Amino acid sequence: MTRNRARDLGLPLAGATGPNNAITDVDGVLVGYETLDGTAANGRPIKTGVTAILPHGRSGTPMPVWAGFHALNGNGEVTGTHWIEHGGYFVGPVCLTNSHSVGIVHHAATRWMLDHYASHYEAHHLWAMPVVAETYDGVLNDVNGQHVDVHHARAALDAAAGGAIAEGNVGGGNGMICYGFKGGTGTASRRVRVGDEQYTVGVLVQANHGKRDWLQICGVPVGEALVDDNEPAELNRERGSIIAIVATDAPMLPHQLKRLAQRAGLGIGRAGSPGGNDSGDMFLAFSTANQGPLPQLAPAHQQLRCVNNEYFDPFYMAAVQATDEAVLNALFMAEGAAMHKPAGWCPALDVDRLAPLLRRAGIAMNVDGL
Repeated sequence: MTRNRARDLGLPLAGATGPNNAITDVDGVLVGYETLDGTAANGRPIKTGVTAILPHGRSGTPMPVWAGFHALNGNGEVTGTHWIEHGGYFVGPVCLTNSHSVGIVHHAATRWMLDHYASHYEAHHLWAMPVVAETYDGVLNDVNGQHVDVHHARAALDAAAGGAIAEGNVGGGNGMICYGFKGGTGTASRRVRVGDEQYTVGVLVQANHGKRDWLQICGVPVGEALVDDNEPAELNRERGSIIAIVATDAPMLPHQLKRLAQRAGLGIGRAGSPGGNDSGDMFLAFSTANQGPLPQLAPAHQQLRCVNNEYFDPFYMAAVQATDEAVLNALFMAEGAAMHKPAGWCPALDVDRLAPLLRRAGIAMNVDGL
């Protein structure tokens, strides 16, 4: 069965999107995946991967990426956030993977930086601290087997590209579960006009959170009606996490980006999540504006352009809307998968069951025409 994005199904989602309705609508941002599907030597399933985001594309010059971080619930890992909190920036790629592969992906991303910016590391005493985030895929994947290796992370980084990008069972999202259905990678974007300039806010999520009976779509509480008594209890437990990466080309300072990252928490709340105790709900926002040299190589005084705080409400709304839609896209685009522990089946969200629930609330889905 062909899977379709939320807007393609006619859901009334507010806001104007960029051309691809993706984080790659932010100029210069590239995304790459390496998706692992197979069977381990012990017979257990391999269903995992790596997602790589390059904020400044393939520029051969390392530059600060001004950023802010927020943890709604900190049951998880995002590396480099101590310096983001104190220094206001990071350098290099952002990678997403599973909980037990953070170390190997960090190693690979560091090596990628040393190779990609070789002349700079040779000439200066620079340090590499890429951002690597995780969510737990042990229900569908043999997470303890640590099947992600250096070459997988490098492949994701090398594959990074712009334009339309795949969603669902791809990259780091391959083995994830969202609201009791197959989840994974999702993305969306919004256009924002402030004064006489137009900007883009793009979001990419690795959605692995939520209980099925919490699920709401376009404000309609559909989750309880979609609960199946004969399905494994694991599908209605909160043991996941969600990572949201918010990108913008608007010039923002680190404290402003932290506030933008916080709004991703309101975005995931739209689909019903309260931010469960066992869920690592962590959000990173970065701006591709104010490009310049590393602070270690910059003069004593710097000038950064920024949007006035009083004009931020449209950016906040854009982040909320795009995060919500990215989660929906992860749900709608994902395909069902066999469960590893316990044995069973994790279904994809069934739009034929969903459509009448929304119809009763006055929302028509374009199911028959696809």
